[in-house]
Amino acid sequence: MVELLSPAGDIRKLKVALAYGADAAYMGLPQFSLRANAKNISLAERDELFKIKKETGKRLYCTTNILFHEDQIEKFKETVKEFNDWPFDAFIVSDLGAMDLIHQYCPDKEVHVSTQASCLNSQAAKLYSRFGAKRVILGREATIDDIKRIKDAAPELQIETFIHGAMCMSYSGRCLLSAYFTGRSGNQGDCAQSCRWKFRLNEEGKTIPGQGLALEEMERPGEYYPIEEENGYTTILSSKDLCMIDHIDDLVNAGVDSLKIEGRMKSLYYDAIVTRAYRKAIDKDPNWMDYRNDLFNISHREYSTGFFYGNNNEVGDDINHSTIDGYERNYLYIGTIEDEVKPGIWSLDVRMQAKKGQQLEYIGPDVFHLVDNDFTLLDSDFAEVTQIDHGKVQYLKTSQPVKKGYIMRRLNEGDLKSSTTR
Repeated sequence: MVELLSPAGDIRKLKVALAYGADAAYMGLPQFSLRANAKNISLAERDELFKIKKETGKRLYCTTNILFHEDQIEKFKETVKEFNDWPFDAFIVSDLGAMDLIHQYCPDKEVHVSTQASCLNSQAAKLYSRFGAKRVILGREATIDDIKRIKDAAPELQIETFIHGAMCMSYSGRCLLSAYFTGRSGNQGDCAQSCRWKFRLNEEGKTIPGQGLALEEMERPGEYYPIEEENGYTTILSSKDLCMIDHIDDLVNAGVDSLKIEGRMKSLYYDAIVTRAYRKAIDKDPNWMDYRNDLFNISHREYSTGFFYGNNNEVGDDINHSTIDGYERNYLYIGTIEDEVKPGIWSLDVRMQAKKGQQLEYIGPDVFHLVDNDFTLLDSDFAEVTQIDHGKVQYLKTSQPVKKGYIMRRLNEGDLKSSTTR
């Protein structure tokens, strides 16, 4: 059975990902991870991680996939011995030196080769296998045909591919824009997502920067790239989001062993909705299309199938691989239902304001949604209030059959989209 692998930016997101259908989750420690700004898993949470591992029996992977400089690999040597004390089944690495150190000091742990290594062909895959890698996370530029040929050439090697989430404008995510603009290196886990910024173009009309040639003197003919502009800016560098939920069988038939969702920096709500949708699709749930369509209700950019069906590995399936649209978000994540403190009264973890008179929806792992127009909001003294806000002790009174862990949301009237197709 193919594995569904979800992101876990922290312990709360880990619990949600596993509850909503993930077979495994990947997370980072405070160091050596390409998502340094995610909350990640702290040393103090190690016992909690062991408890989750024991209760669920599901697999946990740790990302140690930065591009190591010499001082960092020396620090890694001092730290790697401690990895045996964590309940991780595998470590995701992009650096051969880091791979070698894990083999030396953690011989019982699996090594998975990160997408940052840009493994895109069978020769590289077979070499990683000889180096002791259990799995390769292919570069996102690999096509369906590439995957099948790599799996046929190295059948002993597990293949993992990204199936949903943000795409990078650079090759296999090795981008220098963030470091250039902000001093924050994406290759060191501190990406500022500069490619998502709104840009304005200024054409001087004389020379190409750094080449000193007049435009009319250029021998190579130029190409025309249409720029669609809105309110004085363009998002020419912002890639479309990946969404392969309609093509899971193609990936499985090509030999993919693990289907990976991107998003350690994204919300708990995102983790729940995306994991749930792919779980239902993989299991061929009779109502999976409802859950599939719910992918259009989370915050996302325009969806595409990335490079999987593209004839041009540098561009992918869309002539315009970038998107001119910003984020679409049909619903707002309000918070999570916690404990039933009195019959029909639940404590809340509120993340966004909600008011009396609005329509709330509750979602769960196996409940598409419950609609509630007749709820009561209560303050810390159980007195009725007209709104709830982040950072306060508040309660919800409802007749709906909610459970601990259900997520609350409401329509985002200001950004409502009706399309559920790509």
